[in-house]
Amino acid sequence: MYLALLAVAAVWGGATGWLIPRAAYRFAVEPEEPWRTACPAGHPFTGPFGGWLGPARCAPCGSHTRTPVRYGDEHAAPVRQLPGPSAPKSPPKPPVPYAPNTLAPLTTVLACLALAAATGARPELAGWLLLAPVAVLLATVDRRVHRLPDPLTLPLAAATVLVLGGAALLPGHAGSWASGLLGGAALGGFYLLLFLINPNGMGFGDVKLALALGVALGWYGWAVLFLGGFAGFLFGAAYGLGLVLLRRAGRRTGIPFGPFMIAGALTGVLLGALAA
Repeated sequence: MYLALLAVAAVWGGATGWLIPRAAYRFAVEPEEPWRTACPAGHPFTGPFGGWLGPARCAPCGSHTRTPVRYGDEHAAPVRQLPGPSAPKSPPKPPVPYAPNTLAPLTTVLACLALAAATGARPELAGWLLLAPVAVLLATVDRRVHRLPDPLTLPLAAATVLVLGGAALLPGHAGSWASGLLGGAALGGFYLLLFLINPNGMGFGDVKLALALGVALGWYGWAVLFLGGFAGFLFGAAYGLGLVLLRRAGRRTGIPFGPFMIAGALTGVLLGALAA
């Protein structure tokens, strides 16, 4: 039963992680820019939900592009083979990746496996597995453009409340929905206070993300909420210090804080699930 649970979690993580690179590529734009609607060579996205779901490769580019289009070259035009009697026929090219497609899927698989191993066959595991891919997507976008989009943070907060509320109605759960709601309010309020004190040092997207993470951490109690929240700051501080020591950043250099918030929350949830 336990091995089957891990296998299901790994398959779920792989399937959802496979979809993250395309969505991350579309969301990874500056605040004043619209979401991307085409691959770097200009081919429109197609597929379910307006093309938001799909692989991280553009099939039309595979037959027309001689060399891969690098991520970020949105204006690069495809290089075509000129017809003519002297032009040798080249074999069809494989689909060209338009976004990095290894780290995010692998991270999703590992996160889902860790959550399944720590939580076991308790009802809240379904909620963790549903929320994990969205969290990885948010971390990926924030790492690229220092932005946490509202279409992800706000639905994530609502989904966290709903899925844990559903888990609280089932027998065998190991958390408290009321505690989770209070945790979301507490962590969200704390980040809001930091934002009001220093708007240049804390983005409002972090405040919205804190709502969802606070609910997840608060599910296992106040100790886990404090631990997960503190771990996020600790991870971020360690990363920033490492950049300064390597002389790749100064003390005033901005870093994306969302990935560290999510990593800290994952740490807290794992420890809370193991202790429950």
